[in-house]
Amino acid sequence: MRLVLRYFFRGVRLVLSPVMLIAEKLSTPQSIARPAEEQARVDEGCRQLALYQFRSCPFCIKVRKEMARLGLKIEVRDAQLDPDRRRELEAGGGKVKVPCLLIAHDDGGEEWLYESDAINAWLHRRFGHSDQAA
Repeated sequence: MRLVLRYFFRGVRLVLSPVMLIAEKLSTPQSIARPAEEQARVDEGCRQLALYQFRSCPFCIKVRKEMARLGLKIEVRDAQLDPDRRRELEAGGGKVKVPCLLIAHDDGGEEWLYESDAINAWLHRRFGHSDQAA
């Protein structure tokens, strides 16, 4: 029975994944506009970040949409298809769970932030405009 359920859900993912990715492309918001010098500061801050994700994970899609809305150029690392990235995620964060935002601090320390709502809240606090609606 367990094997039947496993293959059933794999089939569901196989059918829904392309639909979810197309929906993401069609519904991704436009990036907020920033002055060039402010965008350069944001881009510099993004160099200390990496998002570990699975391409068709709905929670990862949610984070990628927030990244697009905030105009963030954060490196996206596929922990599903790239075994090296998967090992990095497990070794650094302690578990293979996505989405996970790796935050490299100036002092050399690292923070591994899980959960799409927590990641989006952190991104908004760090890079959001105070004059824009939440």
